[in-house]
Amino acid sequence: MNTRAPSLSVLSDTLIELAEAGHPVAAGTADLQYSNGLVGFAQRYPDRFVQFGISEQNMVSAAAGMATTGLVPYVATFASFLGLLACEQIRMDIAYCAQPVRLIGHHTGISLGFYGTSHHATEDISTMRAIADLTVISPADGAQFAQLLRESATYPEPIYFRIGRGHDPAVYDPQEEFRIGKAKVHGIGDDITIIACGYAVHGAKAAKEALEAKGHSVGLIDMHTVKPLDEDAVRQAAERSKVILTVEEHNILGGLGSAVAEIMAENPGKARLKRHGIMDEYSLIAPPTHLYKHYKLDAAGIEEVAAALI
Repeated sequence: MNTRAPSLSVLSDTLIELAEAGHPVAAGTADLQYSNGLVGFAQRYPDRFVQFGISEQNMVSAAAGMATTGLVPYVATFASFLGLLACEQIRMDIAYCAQPVRLIGHHTGISLGFYGTSHHATEDISTMRAIADLTVISPADGAQFAQLLRESATYPEPIYFRIGRGHDPAVYDPQEEFRIGKAKVHGIGDDITIIACGYAVHGAKAAKEALEAKGHSVGLIDMHTVKPLDEDAVRQAAERSKVILTVEEHNILGGLGSAVAEIMAENPGKARLKRHGIMDEYSLIAPPTHLYKHYKLDAAGIEEVAAALI
């Protein structure tokens, strides 16, 4: 288990649980078993684990091959390398061939901080959601990730999971249940409804509570599955709320905000839309906490953006 990243240990622990329950899961990584916690699974099931080294594209193609033998492979590496460097292999070897591979892009968004632009992943949602027949999931915390991993064991299509660096604050109780493709709705607000995914959900939840304490009617939708998007949840919010605010640790082009905009454009309600995240730019290099504050992706920043819209 990787004690440096508590939430990332969820990956290893849940895969062990699935293997013990009889599911034909296998795992692999590109030289990052300590960064993503898969070292625990490797120690428990060494015959089901492959250390591919720094060869992300080969890892993805090999996972597709493993899937043709009846295995359900879970392969993990930094999101910047998985979603971008291995995009061609994901498209052709996995999605086009309909292989049930689970791709785990970790340390996503700006969570790698000082590692720099090459390691920041603020384009992966847009890249992955443009690939046909590929499900895209951005869990809010470890508890939600574990639940969705369990469901993925028998899910028929390939999946791209987008997770943080393992130090993400808890949002949910471990017993809470989630379904792929079904948003977690924490109410629809008359004034504003925030639609968030991934790391941004924790800050959005705190912002909602702060604004409600000031007398505003604020809703929150955790859109953990960015594709297929829960269109009904978006339409209901757009019909009731004056404003929809999307929040994501990603470029505002092509990500969650764009997905919501597409639904609202075809199903016009009364709400106007504001997309909040990383503007169309390369993110700065700094500690993650400083970056979240700078880009107003922490609780105070999201509250400020939402209050201005109200």
